[in-house]
Amino acid sequence: CFFILQKKTMDVYRREIMYYQQAIMKSRVKSSVSLGGLVKYSEQFLSNDPILSGCLPSNPWITDDPEFWDLNAKLVEIPTRMRVERWAFNFSELIRDPKGRQNFQLFLKKEFSGENLSFWEACEDLKYGDQSKVKEKAEEIYKLFLAPGARRWINIDGTTMGITVKGLKHPHRYVLDAAQTHIYMLMKKDSYGRYLKSPVYKEMLAKAVVPQETVKKSSNFPFGRRHLRSSPSPIVLRQQEEEAKAKEAAATVDITQTGPPACLSLSSAPPAAGMAQSRVKLCCPSPLGSY
Repeated sequence: CFFILQKKTMDVYRREIMYYQQAIMKSRVKSSVSLGGLVKYSEQFLSNDPILSGCLPSNPWITDDPEFWDLNAKLVEIPTRMRVERWAFNFSELIRDPKGRQNFQLFLKKEFSGENLSFWEACEDLKYGDQSKVKEKAEEIYKLFLAPGARRWINIDGTTMGITVKGLKHPHRYVLDAAQTHIYMLMKKDSYGRYLKSPVYKEMLAKAVVPQETVKKSSNFPFGRRHLRSSPSPIVLRQQEEEAKAKEAAATVDITQTGPPACLSLSSAPPAAGMAQSRVKLCCPSPLGSY
């Protein structure tokens, strides 16, 4: 095999120098800081981990009690306290929960900024919804939120608006990512902090349900009751068969019909002195013959 080695040009060296300069300028995080962040995250979510801390009222996969699913439904009327407390961990925990978004939307409407969350949800539907309707959905979102004089016009900067309008000429599922990210950061930095201090969140936290632990009961699933056993050894099976045959043979023998052999039969009357020796000779002759 022959390899053709091409000489590097000045442009290649220039790009490499720029790359290494940018790499040197990038900030690095110490391992102690990174590990500290992992420990803090683990401690924060420890009470919400069903494996490490369990779940209330009970684990439905073990107890067959559907109450857990009812209390944690997507849009349940009154959520659990643990679920509401989790909304205060960070903004992503709040916005990924349908019930959390519903409660957050109630707060935003009081601040006359409910169109921000509605726009974010419309972008999520465009991104993960039916892709055959991308063009129609993009046009509806533009007319409702982005067009001049739109009914629910959102406030984004000119640069982001220009990128979005230009991308709408050839719409695809990610065409509104720039505008969606802008609105997401606006809600995170501006509205989220006020929401956690608002009466809307505090009232929801106060009336949240604290489920009580239920008594565990046996599962109705057949695989939960069945005890698996290993197959017996062939040697043990053979021994059991031999023991069973021996028991059957012993059971068929009639003890009442058996008696001592003729040579050992005893007479009730005492034999005469001269007859005793002859009877022994007749009944039980010696193998050595007579003397």
